[in-house]
Amino acid sequence: MALVIQAATFLHQYANSTLHPTPSKNPNALRLGVISSAQINPAAAIHPAETHPDVILYAIASRDASTAKKAAKQYKFTKAYGSYQELLDDPQVDIVYISTPNGLHYEWSSKALKAGKHVLCEKPFTSNAAEAKKLVQEASDRGLILEEAFHWQFHPAAHSFRQILESGQYGKILRTDAVMTACPGVPDGDIRWQFDLAGGSAMDMTYALSFTRYALHAKNPKQVLSAVARPYKHDSRVDEAMHALLVFEGQQGQDVQSRVYTDMARSWVGSVVPRVWELPSIEVETEKAIIYFYNAMMPHLYHYIEITDKATGKTRYHKQYKGGPLWGNIETSGGKGGKSFWSTYRWQLEAFVDAVKGKAPAYWVTPEDSIAQMETIDALYKAANLPVRPSNVLEKTG
Repeated sequence: MALVIQAATFLHQYANSTLHPTPSKNPNALRLGVISSAQINPAAAIHPAETHPDVILYAIASRDASTAKKAAKQYKFTKAYGSYQELLDDPQVDIVYISTPNGLHYEWSSKALKAGKHVLCEKPFTSNAAEAKKLVQEASDRGLILEEAFHWQFHPAAHSFRQILESGQYGKILRTDAVMTACPGVPDGDIRWQFDLAGGSAMDMTYALSFTRYALHAKNPKQVLSAVARPYKHDSRVDEAMHALLVFEGQQGQDVQSRVYTDMARSWVGSVVPRVWELPSIEVETEKAIIYFYNAMMPHLYHYIEITDKATGKTRYHKQYKGGPLWGNIETSGGKGGKSFWSTYRWQLEAFVDAVKGKAPAYWVTPEDSIAQMETIDALYKAANLPVRPSNVLEKTG
């Protein structure tokens, strides 16, 4: 269950930052600025940066100066700013990590690019596809690195999963089934319920769609067969849950039916037991096997790739915590093949820093992929008769 594994990741990152020595920083290390004081920051950016010799925790900004100062003191940032723009105006900042609410991703990523900063922006990339296209163009025009933080895709387990699917050993992909839920649910009052801040389960739990498109090497679906939303009780424009059935084109040209289910308020078993065992996962059926990637979102905590042969009924399991198809022969900042204790976020930072420094990253979420992800989310909302999340900044600027 999503909230449980997020909490576990915080503990995982804290433990590893304590158990493993902080490396000396290189003279040309990039100075990181963190925009917002979101709870995800320690796991997603701060602790990964602590263990990277080419990244310095330089500045953090909050809309409340005291909050920024508290975070700066706790995590040993050099600077604290009481506004996001102040941080962007600092010429010493090289790269920024943006973890604002969804509806502010475009605005502050765009402002960061205009300030000459390379950007790592949390998922979902933007509020909608129109914003995604504009943001990608802005980065391209300025020759800056812009990356959507789909951290799970950088982990060696994800690459092994895809290699298994593409090996040819199990035939063509026939269908996929991806799920991400929250049980206990996201509490009322959380920003993820706010329509104007691009809230909703298809937005916040966009991992399920990401699992699907990653497994298939897919861009946009050929068709949305159905999309049914369960509306949030306080705002019917916001999807508490989304059940969707899509058709993608497989790599051999075949149609693949893909179920995507997201739920920010998953019911308890018998109204008593929360479904804490429901970790974000994907099942893929091929002609010859059923392949299941358990805990695809946070595989650094625990995962397995289960392969059940249809003909024999036999099941084997595979795990990958370092090395693998893409990282295996790469000399990383932690040595060849990386470190087994690295989180998905740490692998992501490794690739991001490589890209900023002009090296070819081992893996990359392309701009085209981020646009296609947002186009598909827009299509789901339209098919479910819900409004696409608003582009407040674009509407104001025309």
